[in-house]
Amino acid sequence: MRKIVIALSVLMALTSCVSKKQYAALEAKNKETQDLLNSCTVKLNACLEEKAGLAATAESYKAHNQDLISTSKDLTVLTTKGAENLEKSLESLKEKDLKISRLQDALTKKDSVTLALVTSLKGAVGINDPDIEINVEKGVVFISIADKLLFKSGSYDVTDKAKGVLAKVAKVVNDKPDFECMVEGHTDSVPYKSNGILLDNWDLSVKRSTSIVRVLTNDLGVNPAKLIAAGRSSYVPLVANDTPDDRARNRRTRIVVMPKIDQFYDMIEKEMKKQAK
Repeated sequence: MRKIVIALSVLMALTSCVSKKQYAALEAKNKETQDLLNSCTVKLNACLEEKAGLAATAESYKAHNQDLISTSKDLTVLTTKGAENLEKSLESLKEKDLKISRLQDALTKKDSVTLALVTSLKGAVGINDPDIEINVEKGVVFISIADKLLFKSGSYDVTDKAKGVLAKVAKVVNDKPDFECMVEGHTDSVPYKSNGILLDNWDLSVKRSTSIVRVLTNDLGVNPAKLIAAGRSSYVPLVANDTPDDRARNRRTRIVVMPKIDQFYDMIEKEMKKQAK
């Protein structure tokens, strides 16, 4: 209580010493100072909040930067490995391209070889007839002769016209001592009516084959040891036996010429030289 009395006494003394005008000015100045202090406090708090935000952002950027550095290192490793893998892939592609190129060259040479051999044989046979076909498969030569050039219908007797064709085939065989020939008889699918000697198409195909072999050996001087007689009946047709023309195609004698490899390439080389001139 005593302290309150003393404070009131001091206040009264001050009030009595300061005029109302001065007091008002001091009060206004105090209010202005207080407002300025409040404003600075608000700005300070805002700056502190902004600082905290910037610090958090800086930490985030720092962490992100560290991630980028790590990623960059990983990318460097990946890029190195990728370059190595790419180089290996390119080498592999080069090897494959080389193999493909060699295969293409081989196929081109094979086609040339086949064409040369067929041309050589056709030249040796000396016949350009649609009823005589010459093909080469895997180093084996196939000469297919339609039966209408060799036999009468249903017969296994060789015609005189056929002997002229077979003489040219015999020349090819005789010129190549190491060649062997298999003579195959083929029929169509129409059942053969037994005449008491031949029972079916099997008999007919074999009999026609042996008839050709006898002409080649007895009349044209082919060594019998080089010949094989075979009958295939109707079971290896060229086309379906649906029409007379297709059945006629299937009735044929096929002479399979099997040269030794050195004879084969010798013939090719000679033909290549002819074409080069």
